[in-house]
Amino acid sequence: MTNNSRGIKRYHRLQYVVLLAAIAILGRLFYVQIIDDRYEAMAVANIIRTDIEFPMRGEVLDRRGEYLIRSRVCYDVMVVTRDIPREGFDSVRLATILNISMEKLRRELRRAGSASRTPHLVAGYLSQEAKLIFDESNFKGFYTRFRTAREYPRQVGGNLLGYVSEVNNEHIRKWEYYSAGDYIGVGGVESAYETLLRGEKGISYHAKDTRGAIVGPYMNGELDVLPVKGTQLTSTIDGRLQEFAEHLMVGKVGAVVAIEPSTGEILVMVSSPTYNPDLMVGRQRNANFLEMTRNQRQPQFTRALKEHYAPGSTFKLVQGLIGLEEGVLTPGDKYPCHNGYTYGVGRNSRTMKCHSHSSPLTLRRAVAESCNAYFCYVFKDIITNPKYRNIKEGVRKWNEYVFSFGFGDRLGCDLYGESKGFVPTPEFYDKGYDGRWNWGTAISCAIGQGEMACTPLQMANLAAIIANRGYYYIPHIIKSIDGRDSIDSRFYERHYTKVSAHNFEPIIDGMWMSVNDDGTSRQAKLEGWDVCGKTGTAEHNRRDASGYRYPDHSTFLSFAPRNNPRIAISVYVEHGGFGSEIAVPIASLIEELYLTDTIKRQDMLQRVLNYKINYGYYDAKQRKYDQQHPKQ
Repeated sequence: MTNNSRGIKRYHRLQYVVLLAAIAILGRLFYVQIIDDRYEAMAVANIIRTDIEFPMRGEVLDRRGEYLIRSRVCYDVMVVTRDIPREGFDSVRLATILNISMEKLRRELRRAGSASRTPHLVAGYLSQEAKLIFDESNFKGFYTRFRTAREYPRQVGGNLLGYVSEVNNEHIRKWEYYSAGDYIGVGGVESAYETLLRGEKGISYHAKDTRGAIVGPYMNGELDVLPVKGTQLTSTIDGRLQEFAEHLMVGKVGAVVAIEPSTGEILVMVSSPTYNPDLMVGRQRNANFLEMTRNQRQPQFTRALKEHYAPGSTFKLVQGLIGLEEGVLTPGDKYPCHNGYTYGVGRNSRTMKCHSHSSPLTLRRAVAESCNAYFCYVFKDIITNPKYRNIKEGVRKWNEYVFSFGFGDRLGCDLYGESKGFVPTPEFYDKGYDGRWNWGTAISCAIGQGEMACTPLQMANLAAIIANRGYYYIPHIIKSIDGRDSIDSRFYERHYTKVSAHNFEPIIDGMWMSVNDDGTSRQAKLEGWDVCGKTGTAEHNRRDASGYRYPDHSTFLSFAPRNNPRIAISVYVEHGGFGSEIAVPIASLIEELYLTDTIKRQDMLQRVLNYKINYGYYDAKQRKYDQQHPKQ
């Protein structure tokens, strides 16, 4: 091969190499400029800063138009560490302005990264006054982001209203709306109506110069999206009544629920102990939350919705109503009571005790005197009714009636976390007793004991059902949305029990006699208001190490006035003793304030406020917890 031929061949090879290199370069340029947007994003990040604009969260008013929750302006302080000047900044002054420690400032800068373009939160809840000082100091790389914080003017209803907290990874995974640094409602109204209260986020773009300093809005703000304020909610709660009820329950463990029978609107919902919701706002929120979780009386637990209590003697009203509807009872039927009801034979006989009163009693008087024996006879007649083939069929029919009163299932309240309670069924007894049981096995249910369990909300709903003579509206906490009656239509529907309206009258007569004719509820009497009520004393098995048995639970349900009732209420106080001791005066004082707009019975008020209850059970539980979990 000649030298000329070899030269031509090398020349062609070089051409191929150059061509392939050109193709590779052009392909890479095409990919970078057309397909891969990372470099464009990096270029944009060098000249534009994108900020999320958080909306004002919606307020919550009480039924009178007073604020229960409102928002105040505050600011987050953010840092983009890449924009911090090389010569640094006055870190001591910044920490002083932000009211944080130098240790926290250094920690947040480390978390942000040494040269990150991503904004990182340094400190939250900066006041408007502190922001002005911050702006004057011109800390390059640091900027403020508008934010709102919650405040609670009445400082009540912690369990009821909930609070706002920063989202966690689970929230971010579950909902596209949220990003790191966002806030979300936790518990109560804040959580149940989060999608309305949170509003819609906006976005703003700011142009930066070559040194990273903000020089103004990008494209004069043409691309900016304004945030949309959250929706204002009007609740059914009477703020003054809620505050008063919480005051009465200070030092007590239990719950109070009051409902407007004609609408199902919840006037009061107290879980005691509760907490001041303002403690869950600001930089001390985490410390306050940890302190609450250490409290074994569980102030963060919404007892009104979630706790399972034995209804006690208040449940006798349901037995009477079922007996009347089933035809095994008439208002004039009399049953004896010799300090209790004895059942069983010989060595297996047992007595369900009762307090001393006249005997025999008719239905109305049995309600007024809260006779245990009377309603044991009634319950036995219901579930052993000859028209049913056997005891199982009788109990199953009894179940149908009880379920129709809203027991044994969630009522469907518009707050999350409502419990079902429990109503024993034939299947339950079959499983627990291997199919070998009889009417005596279930007899404790006659007086709301044994396996029966319900929530305070269900008990208040029972009071509303009786006030309405047989129906109820699903209890709810929101009255209107953005000033319009636009709540879910299910809250306007009547739910009827399986008991006819006329059968409620003898029961209501008995409840009226209990208050106004020297019955067990006589402390609840309000002149001119025809209050109707029923006491309950719920037994339990709590004892301390020495064998001391704690007092029974005190409960009471009531409605007033008798005709066209305006309020139905249930009070449950753990270890409060007889229903007449503490539950009755608490409910009666709440009714007095709501119906008369004042409290004249100051002696009763002071007695309730000074009432001492033995909570050694909780104290022992607290001591044990503190020993196992010493404070760090």
